[in-house]
Amino acid sequence: MELSTDDARLSSGKMEYGCKHYRRRCMLRTPCCSQIFHCRHCHNESTKDRHEMCRFEVKTVICAICGTEQSVAQVCSNCGINMGEYFCEICKFHDDDIEKGQFHCKDCGICRVGGRANFFHCKKCGSCYSNSLLNKHSCVENSMRHHCSICYEYLFDSLKETTVLQCGHTMHSDCLNEMLKHEKYCCPICSKSIMDMSSIWKKLDEEIEATDMLGNYRSRKVWILCNDCNRTTEVAYHIIGQKCSHCHSYNTRKISAPVIPQ
Repeated sequence: MELSTDDARLSSGKMEYGCKHYRRRCMLRTPCCSQIFHCRHCHNESTKDRHEMCRFEVKTVICAICGTEQSVAQVCSNCGINMGEYFCEICKFHDDDIEKGQFHCKDCGICRVGGRANFFHCKKCGSCYSNSLLNKHSCVENSMRHHCSICYEYLFDSLKETTVLQCGHTMHSDCLNEMLKHEKYCCPICSKSIMDMSSIWKKLDEEIEATDMLGNYRSRKVWILCNDCNRTTEVAYHIIGQKCSHCHSYNTRKISAPVIPQ
């Protein structure tokens, strides 16, 4: 289907301009240092003093087609092209790659990707989550408004995919995969198990049954705190691990015996 003259003008240069972060037909003048960048991420990555640009304070953009500097808008005031197929007036955000499914979340206050119909906003966690997590996740107050516990990048507006753990804490999916490669199966924040560990606990049961403790260690008892159920108990000591008698997890740590009030 042949485009009309107006549609052809609006679409001119689509997906041909931009940076590694976004495809767009404009650059922006930063409100903080009055420099020209393709996007706020390009600015933040290039500043020596590590100051960050506020997306909401952008006042002017420069058309990549004709070079006209102008107030933030979707259509260039001079040559009439769309500077971004998707445009958010609140975030001052342009993007030609609409296959991302961009949408503005009023509660988050920023634009998200993935399609509005595929996400819900959890008010307690303070962010948009996939519909697959609706009524199926542990809420943690403002869990997304923190830094990734592995790489320490701020999660709320990160471009990287984020995973919600069983405990409700969050981290980058890539960071989680790297952690699993190193056989780390506990949340770095609360120490709870991040996945179903029943098969591993079964293997530990078999190892303990096949490994006798020597001498006085056979009758030794220790107090433990379970990181998964947060309960304490006294159990038989074993060099391989101590099993919680309540939830049967080996994700435990030795503690001092409780003090009984006199």
